[in-house]
Amino acid sequence: MKVKFTYKDILEYLYATVSLILIFCLLSFIEVFKNFDKLSFAYKILNDFFTGILIGLLFFPLYLVLKYIKNSVAIIVIKILFSVIALIQLGLIGYSMTTHINLGADLLGYSLSDMYTTVTASLSISFLLFLPLIALPVIYLALNWLLHFFGHKINSKILLAAVFVFGSLNLILAGSSKPATQNKLNFLLSDIIRAENDKSLASQGNTTFKKEYPLEQSSENIKDVLAPFFNISKEKPNVVFIIVEGLGSDFTDDGDYKGFTPYLDSLTSKSLYWENFVSTAGRTFGALPSLLGSLPFGENGFMELNPLPKHNSLISILKSNGYTTNYFCGDESSFDRKSNFLEYNGIDKIIDINKFGPGYVKTKENAGGFSWGYPDAEIYRKALTELQDNKQPRLDIIMTLTNHEPFDFPSKKVYLEKVEHILKTKSYFERNKLNEYKDIFACLLYTDNSIQNFMEAYAKRPDYVNTIFIITGDHRLIPVPLKDNLSRFHVPFYIYSPMLKKTAKFKSISSHSDVTPSLVSFLTNNYKFNVSEKTTWLGQGLDTVRQFRNIHNIPLMRYKGSINDYIYKDYFYSDGNLFKIDENFNLSETDNDMTETVSSSFTDFKKLNAYLTTKNKITNAASSFMKPTYTFTAEEFSTIKKLTKGLDHDHIFFLARDLAFKKEREKALLLCNYILNDLPNYGDVRTLKGRILAWDGDYKNAEKELLEVINRTPFFGDSYLALIDVYWWSNQNKKAVAIGKQALDNQINDAELGYKLAQAYQRTNNLVKSNKIIDSIIKKYPKNNDYLNFKKSLK
Repeated sequence: MKVKFTYKDILEYLYATVSLILIFCLLSFIEVFKNFDKLSFAYKILNDFFTGILIGLLFFPLYLVLKYIKNSVAIIVIKILFSVIALIQLGLIGYSMTTHINLGADLLGYSLSDMYTTVTASLSISFLLFLPLIALPVIYLALNWLLHFFGHKINSKILLAAVFVFGSLNLILAGSSKPATQNKLNFLLSDIIRAENDKSLASQGNTTFKKEYPLEQSSENIKDVLAPFFNISKEKPNVVFIIVEGLGSDFTDDGDYKGFTPYLDSLTSKSLYWENFVSTAGRTFGALPSLLGSLPFGENGFMELNPLPKHNSLISILKSNGYTTNYFCGDESSFDRKSNFLEYNGIDKIIDINKFGPGYVKTKENAGGFSWGYPDAEIYRKALTELQDNKQPRLDIIMTLTNHEPFDFPSKKVYLEKVEHILKTKSYFERNKLNEYKDIFACLLYTDNSIQNFMEAYAKRPDYVNTIFIITGDHRLIPVPLKDNLSRFHVPFYIYSPMLKKTAKFKSISSHSDVTPSLVSFLTNNYKFNVSEKTTWLGQGLDTVRQFRNIHNIPLMRYKGSINDYIYKDYFYSDGNLFKIDENFNLSETDNDMTETVSSSFTDFKKLNAYLTTKNKITNAASSFMKPTYTFTAEEFSTIKKLTKGLDHDHIFFLARDLAFKKEREKALLLCNYILNDLPNYGDVRTLKGRILAWDGDYKNAEKELLEVINRTPFFGDSYLALIDVYWWSNQNKKAVAIGKQALDNQINDAELGYKLAQAYQRTNNLVKSNKIIDSIIKKYPKNNDYLNFKKSLK
């Protein structure tokens, strides 16, 4: 059918496009309303026009095709499509207003489950949350109707010319390209394109290195800069890392939001303290690999690499020198694949949300039913109960949790009152600036107080005098506005210890990647350690020069999938712009001839990063502490890919369970192993695997898997039930009794578990205990025929 394309059709499409541009402008006005800046707003409007025009041009061919297929449907589809685009823009603005950065290529670095966890932690579900989602399409359609209604009063040629003039100004004004003023949708797409181009550029140079292992150098090159500050004893010291969620330098010492970390501020003069210190990542995913391994990033963060490249770390090195190694956190250690990294390096013990048990109280759930886990004070209390008083030296790693959305914690009202008291001591201008963030400052006070209580409790331990404490932030928390992109990485760094013979404050720049090189150098040079001839660290070690300088090149991964920032000497390169760093860690714009030099150095790092991680060329001499992971043949991986297409881990588990019930157990086991590669603590999956092995008569490996579930998640009841069944089927009734008693000790008060334990006692001829247990169950469930019939069988 031939369709005649008329001037009216052009107007119809023009009105739809202009309506979208007006929606963009309206959302920009809402975004800048609180801090109205005429120049920024003007740039934002220009970017909105430019983006709207691009979208209009991009979808115009689709409109023509739809007109050809079915004339009446074309504009309806376009309006629906543009309404969806407006909603995406709204979501991106909401993200930006919460995090104070634009969403970009990091979108590609997170799984759907990770994004769901993070979003539900920050939002409270209510009708008001969904109201804008309803209102915005209505407003878009209303604007479209108004343009149609009054269109005859406007010369359409003038309207069209105005749109293109405003849009074209974007190409002329360089300032409009700054991320803060860019259209959010435009930024998202352009940043994804940039990231893909970076990836392509990096891969082009990944075989050009002269050395097969470019990081490899003599261990003597990392100087021992810490020894002059310490009294050296004969015994190897304990090392305790306290990695504080969201602790940025803006909140400590003399930062812009100072006054809410009094205990940490008191440590500044009692420690080795670096004022100008940076995390190497803008989110938590980068903390462990950098602090403990001085490792590169890979594409989406080192811990996302699967399998992990061969590497060394402080954990594996200290473990090989007689240390016990422990990790403590209050959330799920599988999040961000932390447990995979820790287990690869042979960590002795992981205490996470699964191992707290009775007597510890989680942070209360938000309106959406989400809780990150246990608050800071509970994490420290758990750590203190788990630390063994033995002769072995220890490496203890503690990651806190509370200083994160939704900023909820015990005794919040008390800390809010303290915030009010502190605010009264500040000027009117400061109070006005800080009032909006009272919850966060109360949270900082709680975080600080929890550290103080932990340190004071630890000081009562006999091993305190021989312990080195390292305290830093994983990154600067997000919801309080940043003064610049560098501020996101600016974190305090303390080395505090009773072993210190002198303290110092350093203005020289160092980073998380410099910590392990210096610690290893200090320990190997001053204690009986197995000395490695070669090191393969990304960092060069801490700089202990007191005046401001930078001898490091420091790449920074703002979020997964985006290495956008780089520190080179006293320059900061960010989003293609070059800034000068002063001794107070402030930035000023500069347009000197260093841009090409810095950019070239940054590109060289990206090539190095790709080579090291994609070619497994970090080291060839890693400590042999890696626990075996599941590897798959090409045929198995093809099967996995086919079965799991479009499914997340939870749905893959459901599929594996269905396959097991259908007796397709080989496929079910394959899917279980696939999930456990990513989420080793997934109790349901490992329990299913144990049951499948038992159904096939492989009781030995079934027992092994189910004991592993109990070790990882000791308060997960299903694993005990499954293991008692295995012991029954394999005629190991004494073990069944023992595991049942262990479950009761862990307060797993499940009637079915009690029933199985009673049966196990019966099989070991202990009828007294069998009767006692079944009687207690029948009191609660007097009409359950299985329980009543079993009681009769005991007579």
